[in-house]
Amino acid sequence: MLAQLFNFRTWIAVIAVAIVTGTVFYSNFLAKKIAVEEGQKVNVWVQALKTRAETTEKSALDLTNIITSENKDIPIIETDENDKPSGMVLNLDSALVKKDSHYVYKKLAEFKKQHKPITIEISTDPLIINKYYYGDSDLLKQVRYYPIVQLIIVALFIIITLYAITTRNTSTQNQVWAGMAKETAHQLGTPISSLEGWVEMLKESEVSNSISVEMEKDVNRLKLISDRFGKIGSAPKLEDYNITEQVEKMVAYIKRRATDKVNFVVEAPPSKVITKISAPLFDWVIENLLKNALDAMEGKGNIHIKIRERPGNIVIDVTDNGRGISKQNISKVFKPGFTTKKRGWGLGLSLSKRIIEQYHKGQLYVKSSEPNKGTTFRIVLNT
Repeated sequence: MLAQLFNFRTWIAVIAVAIVTGTVFYSNFLAKKIAVEEGQKVNVWVQALKTRAETTEKSALDLTNIITSENKDIPIIETDENDKPSGMVLNLDSALVKKDSHYVYKKLAEFKKQHKPITIEISTDPLIINKYYYGDSDLLKQVRYYPIVQLIIVALFIIITLYAITTRNTSTQNQVWAGMAKETAHQLGTPISSLEGWVEMLKESEVSNSISVEMEKDVNRLKLISDRFGKIGSAPKLEDYNITEQVEKMVAYIKRRATDKVNFVVEAPPSKVITKISAPLFDWVIENLLKNALDAMEGKGNIHIKIRERPGNIVIDVTDNGRGISKQNISKVFKPGFTTKKRGWGLGLSLSKRIIEQYHKGQLYVKSSEPNKGTTFRIVLNT
């Protein structure tokens, strides 16, 4: 799948580069051809202007008038031999010519960079020479800018195509994850129901009551896991809960499974912190973050959970003083399958991010992390 996707993207890029390259070369060819033709037109225009000044024949004058009047797109500035504008300008913005005294000089400097002037000798005694500087027509400018416009269009086409492919693949991946979660919940349902029956029978028998109590705890745990997986892929029902109570409940659960060398601290406002959540899924997120912190500390250290209520949202920071996350891995920790542990599938943080951001419309991200000093994960929930 990845190889096919890579090949498809490569072919798109190759075709796009070929199109743009061909367009650039052809546009340059056209631009040079138009530039030569415009130079010839200006030269004919200048010669017609000279002929009109030297002749009195009506037919010649009529011809030169036709030639000089046909130039409606090539801008021209007439100067003396010292490059001082004589006042004759053609195809420039007349409003700017009148308004800005420096406008003609600016255009003259621009024309000097584009083409060499065409000169004519007005008289020999005294020697008078006029120069005619000309610039590019609008057509020539459009031909030169066309490859840039096409490059932008092709780039947008590639971006939209790749975005569509990525979105489609992400959607397919999400459907696969949701399907796997629901199938897991379905498969767990049958043995859980059976275990519940056996627990009830044990309670009625002469077997030690402590055994049935412990088995009931494990069965309830399995039911909770099944419920969590069953909610993946469908819109969960959000209800008002006290966030502090939910966090403290999960801390108590994890604390029983941690060593005495791990110190848990929950810092929360004195009043209730209420917002709408799916309790089973939210508990799963806190459990994943706490387990992740325990793994990072390797059995000893401090875990600090700070809950704050701000205008419009609730912020929960889960901080440990474990081994931290390297800079190159911070952007990868939420990707499915990424893990630095020897065991595990690398799905805990990925599922947690999905639960918070897709189902609760909040945020889950790495607030800060430093190797060998610890990590802080931040949850932001809207109120």
